[in-house]
Amino acid sequence: MKFVDETSIKVEAGKGGNGIASFRKEKYIEFGGPDGGDGGDAGSIYLIGDVNLNTLVDFRFTRCYRAENGQSGRSRNCTGKSGEDLYIRVPLGTQIYDVDTDELIGDVLSEGQILLVAQGGVHGIGNVHFKSSTNRAPRQCTKGTPGDVRSLRMELKVLADVGLLGMPNAGKSTFIRAVSAARPKVASYPFTTLHPNLGVVSIEAHRSFVIADIPGLIEGAADGAGLGVRFLKHLSRTRLLLHLVDAVPVDEAVDPVTEVRALEKEMGKFDAELLEYDRWLVLNKLDLLPEDERDARCEDIVQQLDWQGPVFHLSALNKQGTQELCYRIMEYIEEKQVAGGE
Repeated sequence: MKFVDETSIKVEAGKGGNGIASFRKEKYIEFGGPDGGDGGDAGSIYLIGDVNLNTLVDFRFTRCYRAENGQSGRSRNCTGKSGEDLYIRVPLGTQIYDVDTDELIGDVLSEGQILLVAQGGVHGIGNVHFKSSTNRAPRQCTKGTPGDVRSLRMELKVLADVGLLGMPNAGKSTFIRAVSAARPKVASYPFTTLHPNLGVVSIEAHRSFVIADIPGLIEGAADGAGLGVRFLKHLSRTRLLLHLVDAVPVDEAVDPVTEVRALEKEMGKFDAELLEYDRWLVLNKLDLLPEDERDARCEDIVQQLDWQGPVFHLSALNKQGTQELCYRIMEYIEEKQVAGGE
């Protein structure tokens, strides 16, 4: 299924039903009193979080959503039927903006969370409400009010425990294939991954975490180069970032240290808070080096970067070192959950 992370729709809440002016008509009663009923309230439109959805692709085919109008009142004090509310299911992590004002209406983050995006109109009242001691035959009634009409922009930010960060061809897709059941496309050319892929890493029963394979970023990404800011935003919804680096690039002109610095610069330009996230350095593709040269190569990269955080050495293709890394990630997430009272 095509991954869609941004789309626009139009929502139209219903119009409230009109109240009516009516008088009681019965045999042998010449002047019956007012009996005009109220109209029904209109339907509103809500978004509801659904954990089973992971894309906004359905909104590419249905762009306009309308809730039901309220029915008009009837004689004999009968109230019109209210319009049905409309509930639209969206994936978790969806942000909703008003296109006209650019206001953030809300953020759907949990299963079953309900967010009102268009309020239905209020019913009109019938002439029975205008009866008084001085006005025994009122002909006044009111109309129902129109509902909200809004153009919405929806943006989906991937919700994951761990985000994979790195240049194109750093081995992110190979890594997520090695540790989960996700099967993203893997090839030897840049930008093989064109949309985020989610994988569930199961450590043991009731112990698992979600990892997101974010498409590769290049220098200038914060200004729209390559796949641009479209995917930088997904990093903000993760607990931990794994910075994958090709420790043995095929092109000798490519310097892993320079690439790390370049991505850090882009992260800072997009959102300085991203640099404060916990980030682990993962040196990948070490199977391309003789065993006696691997440690020296890794130590050289770490020293040049002056990296202070955790560092892992692995070969995602051969699954060397991946199990240890996954166990460390699981422990990290569980510690965070305990500390945060989750």
